[in-house]
Amino acid sequence: MIPPPFSIKIALGADFLVSFSRLPQKQQKQVREFLDKFTENPTGSALNYEPVQGARDPNLRSVRMGSDYRGIILKPRQGNVYVLLWVDHHDEAYRWARNRTCIIHPVTGTMQVILTETVEPNDTDMSRCRNDGMPASRHIGPVPGLFDAVDDVTLISLGVPETRLSDVRQICHESDIETAETFLPREAFEAIFLLAAGYTPDEVRHELDISRETVVDTDDFSSAIERAGSKRQFVVVTDAIEMEKILAAPLDQWRIFLHPSQRRLVEMTANGPVRVLGSAGTGKTVVAMHRAAWLARQLNMPGQKILFTTYTRNLAADIAENLKKLCSPDDWDRMEVVHLDAWVRRFLEKQGFFLKMTYDEGANATELWNRALNMLPANLSFSPEFLRAEWINVVQAHGITNLQGYIRVTRAGRSQRLSRPERQAIWPVFEEYRALLLEKGLTEPVDAYRDAAKLIQNQRIGFPYAAVIVDEAQDFGNAAFRLIRELVRPGVNDLFIVGDAHQRLYGHQVTLSRCGIDIRGRGRKLRINYRTTEEIKNWATGLLRGLDVDDLDVGLDDLAGVRSLTHGSQPVIQSCFSEQDAAKNISTHIRQLMACENAEPEGICLVARSNRELNLYEQYLSSICPAIHRIDTSRADDRTKPGLRLATIYRVKGLEFDHVIVSGHMDELEPVNELPVRNTRHQPQNGLENRILMYVAATRARKSLLVCRISST
Repeated sequence: MIPPPFSIKIALGADFLVSFSRLPQKQQKQVREFLDKFTENPTGSALNYEPVQGARDPNLRSVRMGSDYRGIILKPRQGNVYVLLWVDHHDEAYRWARNRTCIIHPVTGTMQVILTETVEPNDTDMSRCRNDGMPASRHIGPVPGLFDAVDDVTLISLGVPETRLSDVRQICHESDIETAETFLPREAFEAIFLLAAGYTPDEVRHELDISRETVVDTDDFSSAIERAGSKRQFVVVTDAIEMEKILAAPLDQWRIFLHPSQRRLVEMTANGPVRVLGSAGTGKTVVAMHRAAWLARQLNMPGQKILFTTYTRNLAADIAENLKKLCSPDDWDRMEVVHLDAWVRRFLEKQGFFLKMTYDEGANATELWNRALNMLPANLSFSPEFLRAEWINVVQAHGITNLQGYIRVTRAGRSQRLSRPERQAIWPVFEEYRALLLEKGLTEPVDAYRDAAKLIQNQRIGFPYAAVIVDEAQDFGNAAFRLIRELVRPGVNDLFIVGDAHQRLYGHQVTLSRCGIDIRGRGRKLRINYRTTEEIKNWATGLLRGLDVDDLDVGLDDLAGVRSLTHGSQPVIQSCFSEQDAAKNISTHIRQLMACENAEPEGICLVARSNRELNLYEQYLSSICPAIHRIDTSRADDRTKPGLRLATIYRVKGLEFDHVIVSGHMDELEPVNELPVRNTRHQPQNGLENRILMYVAATRARKSLLVCRISST
């Protein structure tokens, strides 16, 4: 393929990809064949651009993409710009084009596609707007518009097209805002949504990264399409290979389009570590992956790499699969994606230390711990549970390796005070446990992290990493971040850390500043939820109400101000007498989703705490869904596999589905007020952990959520 001349720009719109994805496979092939010729030379006479009869925008053209299908292309008079906007059966394609115009917003400079036909509210909406729901005969005065306090100049500065101001003025109730999505460009819809949610205009500009261009040429589409606001909906394609890569997965739009607020984080130049917080669904991992790809493209020294690490093996596998789609082959060669335990194990083995990591729920660790408890003096009555929590939350959390360190440490958060003699009497238990681990060739991850960091410091070992990206930061502890600090030299764009302590599954609270990671002035937060509906988000965040949650450093984080840009049905909560009863309800629910919502089995995921429960449900569901895909815990989710999805509550982390069903026993799902100290790593036993697990599972859902709570009696 010969790429088009440098002066020519070819772009794809998000709507074009959606319309392309809906075509039958035969027609998709014909569209691809057309695009091969189009990408090679969009000015070729054989393409036969035709004006759209009756269209209000003189810059729109139709092209033949198969016998009965037409593509709609923006072909402005000024500049060599060609933007693919839509593809459909010829009648529908022409109808789409007649009702739309492409403009450059005079303030933001963003390219916008505007629906030009008037969208009339239905009779009910009009009645409510005029009389606040009262009959016309009882009219007592007009209802104020929702945006009466915002002047036209401000609305326009936020991206609202001047031709749509009157429609925005007719919105009287928050419940009517979603109708604006049908006639407003995306940036304008988000702006009025946030205004209605209580944001000030300046806060909206900051949150959405809306710029005010000093000079805007409203005919220069070549410049407009390169602005950050336009890149939310349009992507410039450089060659046929890139075009085919995009068309291979047209609905994976996270790979192609970034919100300006996300792009701001991806492409920022930071003079030190950056920490990005964001609740479930705000796109933290997407930002982290784009950041890694962007940094890889900036590398100019042979051998340099970007390290992307996360907490678990399956999350690392998912991220690696997605980064491959995001990166060019050259950029992918500059990546190393690995979960931290695997990195540490490989590093220690290269240094001659062959220790197997063990976790506190493992059989080996349990046996050795019970043996170590024999070192406790008989005159002390501390319970095994208390001592285990002391080991995890004090000794290991603070990296204590000797008695002097244990005597000096502040045991903040522990309910029972210990005198100096009591600490001296307890210490032999911890010392013996660590010795028994080493005797068996075992080590806990915290000790492995600490040993690796000391080796790097003492031997001054260097690594080829230009930057380290950390995902799911809330699940790493201080020892992990002290090690991560050693992996890359401090400097520009060195560390990019994303996380959300509201989703902490493994109990490792971290204070970045105590690990040599100074984020002052470089803390950022994502507040727009692009995944779940407002109803699901509100229900899920309600589970965590009243909890103090850290910000991965010395402050606190909260969920205030987080907004979802879609609405839907309320989550359904069902009480069930048994697992069999739950299975019947779940079967009925899935049938309804497929029959009434046209849901595909691949878009439905059933989540439970254990594989035993999933095995039981699979037997029931096989009659209505012959294809059932169990999401493996040891590898990336294969989204090409057909069938209903089943996953444990831990494995579903990092994934999303249109419809989520969570089933479990009441004591596992019912939030409680007691918040005792964690005493295991993977098997939470208290109310805080149950709340977090339920929150994580619920926020995997994009459209609907069903929770089946099974009575424990």
